[in-house]
Order: sequence, then C-alpha cells, then structure tokens
Amino acid sequence: MRVLIACEFSGVVRGAFATRWPWCEVMSCDLLPTELKGGMIYPHFEGDVFDCLEDSVSIKEPFDLMIAFPPCTHLAVSGARWFKDKLAEQEAAIQFVKRLADSYVPRIAIENPIGILSTRWRKPDQIIQPWQFGHGETKATCLWLKDLPKLTPTKIVEGRTPRVHHASPSPDRWKERSRTLWGIADAMAAQWGWGD
Repeated sequence: MRVLIACEFSGVVRGAFATRWPWCEVMSCDLLPTELKGGMIYPHFEGDVFDCLEDSVSIKEPFDLMIAFPPCTHLAVSGARWFKDKLAEQEAAIQFVKRLADSYVPRIAIENPIGILSTRWRKPDQIIQPWQFGHGETKATCLWLKDLPKLTPTKIVEGRTPRVHHASPSPDRWKERSRTLWGIADAMAAQWGWGD
C-alpha cells in the first residue's frame, strides 16, 4: 500500500499510518519542511503535491490512498469577513481542492473546516469533532470522501472547549490551528489503512 498525506507539514497523520502499518509506504508532502523527522522511514516530499502525484504515476507506482489537508485560509468560514477582498485567491483555493479530488488515486479523503467548499463545490460526506476521538474540544471538520467509509468515532469524551478558536494571536497560530489531532490521525490510519 502506498499512502500520500498531502499538504501536511506536521507529520501527525503520516506518523499514525507509519506506526500502524510499518510495512506500507507512507509519505507526506507540503511546501514546508516536516516537523516530524524520520528520514527514509517517514519520508517527506518538500514541494508541490502535484509534482509528487505525477512522479508516482510516471514511475508506475501510483498511490493507493491520499489524505489531503489543503490550506483553508481562503476557504474556511472563519475568514468570511475577508472573502469579498480575496475572490481570486478563493477561486484558486477551490480549484486546488478540485484538482486534488480529481487526482489519479483510487481512495481520497480531503479535510477542511466548515467553509465555502460545501456551497461552491459539494457538501462534505461527513463532519467530525475532536471530542469523538478522545480530545475534549470542538472544531467541526469536514471530510470529502472518495471510495472510503465515514470515520467511526473511537473515543467520545466530555469537554466541548473551542481551544483552537480561543488560541492567542501569534505568528504560529495558523500552524496550531491546522495541526491534526492525534486521535483523529490514529482513527484515519486504523479505519482507512490496510496491511497487505
């Protein structure tokens, strides 16, 4: 099995797959360097995700699964007050997501917060919350799925704190807001991976 975790700098989802399925090929790809080091065991392609996808097809080793976390800056409802001033950026972001969805990968999950994708592209297949996966907080997260089952909650816990929403302003706030929580990453690996 070959898995691509697209638009992920943190390495959280890549690490969950590599831990659960150590005999499978799992790599992440982002324009940023990865935070989770690991060399050949946990490879990270620093560059354009479409270069990565095209290389996999050209060498006749296409990916079996892609989980993509496209940037939400111009898509999430949290930035709605700036939408009118960023129409070109918003359209480019929508086209980026559609291109990911049309990639030559048989199974695809695309993740993004609640935003304009549901009206400008299509409704999500599922909306999940961190508290369904062991984290006592709220952050509605949409999943658009191609040939994948919906995620089943793994550990429903108390707590409905909007931690990410209340994060203090800082230069790295966007990184903290975009990082996938370990419980969700582990559920993705457990439920969408397989060990052949």
